[in-house]
Amino acid sequence: MDELDFVAIGDITTDEFIQLREDRAVINKELSGRKVLSMYFGDKLEFQEAVNVPAVGNSPNAAVSAKRLGLNTALVTDIGNDKGGEEIKEWLENEGIDMRFVDVHEGKETNHHYVLRYGPERTILIKHEKYDYVVPEMGAPKWVYFSSIGEHGIQYHHDIASYVQAHEGTKLAFQPGSFQILLGHEALKDVYEACELFFCNKEESQQILGTDETDVAELLKRMRELGPTVPVITDGPAGAYALAEDGVWHMPMYPDPAPPVDRTGAGDAFSSTFTSALALGHDVPTALKWGPINSMSVVQYVGAQKGLLSQEKLQQYLNEAPEDYQPKKIA
Repeated sequence: MDELDFVAIGDITTDEFIQLREDRAVINKELSGRKVLSMYFGDKLEFQEAVNVPAVGNSPNAAVSAKRLGLNTALVTDIGNDKGGEEIKEWLENEGIDMRFVDVHEGKETNHHYVLRYGPERTILIKHEKYDYVVPEMGAPKWVYFSSIGEHGIQYHHDIASYVQAHEGTKLAFQPGSFQILLGHEALKDVYEACELFFCNKEESQQILGTDETDVAELLKRMRELGPTVPVITDGPAGAYALAEDGVWHMPMYPDPAPPVDRTGAGDAFSSTFTSALALGHDVPTALKWGPINSMSVVQYVGAQKGLLSQEKLQQYLNEAPEDYQPKKIA
C-alpha cells in the first residue's frame, strides 16, 4: 500500500446552494442576540439562483485542500449507488483524490444538503444517510483528519481513535461537527486523548468546556487538558490562536481582496491547511500563517472548494502579505 500523507474521514454530500432574494427573506435578532432567518409561512418565494456543488463536506473539503497543497491524499467516506454518488466519484477523481476507501452502498442514497444563502452567510439543511461506518485498513498514514459524520456513528469515533493509537507515527486531527460537539467531550474522551491537533471556534470551545470564559489563551489551556497536543481556536475577525509547546500564538486574518461571497467552508480551509502545513514539515507559527490565506480565498467563491489554493499560489499570497501579517506569541 502506498504511503499516504493525509487521510480524511467523514461524510460527503452534494450541496445545493439556493441564493435567497433579500426582499423575500429577512434577518432578525432574538433577545439572545442570535440572528434568525425569517420568511412568511405559506408563501411562494422567488429565489435568485441555485447551484449544485458535489463532493463537499468537512472532510472531503479537507481532502481537496490537502491534495492541492501537494500531499498524497485519500478520503474515507460513504456514498449511495445512485446518480449523486457517480457525480461525487467523478469529482474526486478529477481532483486526484485516492478513491480506494470510498464505500458505495447498494440501496442507499447519497447525501444531498440544501444551503440557503443570504448575502455571504448561509443556513444549511442537512440529512445524513445511515451508512454502516467501517474503518478500513489504510496502513499508517502520516495524518488522519476526522470531522462530521451522522448521528448514528458514535462507535465509529471510538474505532478511529483505536486505529490511530494502534498505528505508531499516525497523527490525528479532529475538527468536530455540530453533532460531535453536542455529544460532549466525555462521550468522545478517547478521541480527544488521541488528538495531535484539535480545531474549533471560540463559541464551540465554550460549549465543549461548559464555560463562559472569554480569554482564548485560557480556553486553549483547558482544551489541552482534554487531550489534544495542539488545540487551535478561531475567533472570527479577531483571528486564530494555537497552543504549541512553546506557548500561545495568535494570527490575524488575511485581508480580504473583496467582500466575501460565501463563507461556506472557511473553517475547513483553515483547519486542513494548518494540518497540511505540519504534514509538510512546517512548525505551528507557519501553519498559522498558511491557514487564513486559504480561508480568505475560499470565501471569494460559492462553495467550499473552488477557492482552495495550490502551494505555489498560497506562497504568492504570503509574499504579498502586509507587514503585520505575522504570528505573535501572546502567552
